[in-house]
Amino acid sequence: MDGIGWLLVSFFTLMVGLSLAEICSAFPTSGGLYVWTTRLCSAAWAPIASWTVGYTNWLGLVRVAIASTDLAMAQFLASLVSMTSSYKPNTYVIFAIYVCILLLHGVVNSMTVRLNGLFNNVSVWWHVFGTATIVIVVLVMTPERQSAEFVFTAWVNNTGWSSSFYVFMLGLLQSQYTLSGYDSAAHMAEETQNASTGGPMGIIMAIVTASCVGWVFLVGMTFSIGSFENQIVAPEVGVALSQIFLDSCGLGVAIFLIMIILGAQFFCGSALTLASSRMVYAFARDGALPMSKRLHKLNKEKSPVAAVWFNIAFCFILGLPYIWSETAYSAIVSVNTIASSISYLIPILCRIILARSTFEPGPFNLGRFSTFVGVISSGWIVVTSALFLCPTESPVTASNMNYAAVPFLVVIGLCALV
Repeated sequence: MDGIGWLLVSFFTLMVGLSLAEICSAFPTSGGLYVWTTRLCSAAWAPIASWTVGYTNWLGLVRVAIASTDLAMAQFLASLVSMTSSYKPNTYVIFAIYVCILLLHGVVNSMTVRLNGLFNNVSVWWHVFGTATIVIVVLVMTPERQSAEFVFTAWVNNTGWSSSFYVFMLGLLQSQYTLSGYDSAAHMAEETQNASTGGPMGIIMAIVTASCVGWVFLVGMTFSIGSFENQIVAPEVGVALSQIFLDSCGLGVAIFLIMIILGAQFFCGSALTLASSRMVYAFARDGALPMSKRLHKLNKEKSPVAAVWFNIAFCFILGLPYIWSETAYSAIVSVNTIASSISYLIPILCRIILARSTFEPGPFNLGRFSTFVGVISSGWIVVTSALFLCPTESPVTASNMNYAAVPFLVVIGLCALV
């Protein structure tokens, strides 16, 4: 039922995106959400509200923009090694690959803005044509494809929970985690022509494109699953998708398809690193970060290099728990979506409650549907944020407990100290 769940999440994510796009049109700035909150909130609540949004937005961006994407790329590279040799990279090796990818993204984003723009343009077509290539090749070469009934109605519950509704809701979280980081377009507003329309359209198109391409990819791969246990639950090469490629297409074609995935991950990580550095630059410009005077400086190419490497260093630290405990790392991964959700929720609530009568919309606006869409968006964010804190396995033990709230509170506490 992944295909149906993806469509459901895509719809509600688009509602959130529309609400954010409307606000972005009114206040196009690299600061993005925390600046919007300042403009929409009352004077009494603006400082704490904008501080909360700024730090949660930053945590969400750096976690999903750099660490999660780059670690996934490292895991795919490790699966490629496992395919082509008898060597099985351990967590230390995967972490070392992750660090190399971090450094490479830091170097790329220290270069000219024009080069970053070229990367983004290539990325769009790489994702579209890459997805089409993978889906067509795998579907054609898979010996025995699954039925439409399996793809759209099959239900696999390995959680231990007896409630079908609860398990279905938990199943939506992977889709929601994937469809995140779409506020990145807002952080490029000061480098965008016609930012009051370009920024909002960037948010909306990011969601629409990811939703469509992602659904095609998800459905295509689900049709190609051979053994659920051997390919999804316990893949021999370490990554489920790599195992599907190998079993369906053979080694040579599988390597080619994984290279397409690696390219997409590299472009994605680079683009999101670019956006997160702009957010840090703007946040530091307002004096909200430690070492703000250094972080908001630009080099001769007009790139915020200090902000780029500040994010790279922070993501290196965030990735360290992966070496010792995947449970701890999974909790930190959950933090990014929770943090992003909070940073989306606050400005939307400010828009539909505090600034309902005073908000002056930009060229892109939802008109009379603004409040309605905002209410739907807020409700969805609250529900998914709560789910990210819920245990995913039963019976709940110390090893499978969802500890996402712990690192979130710790990091927010450290942010408060600085």
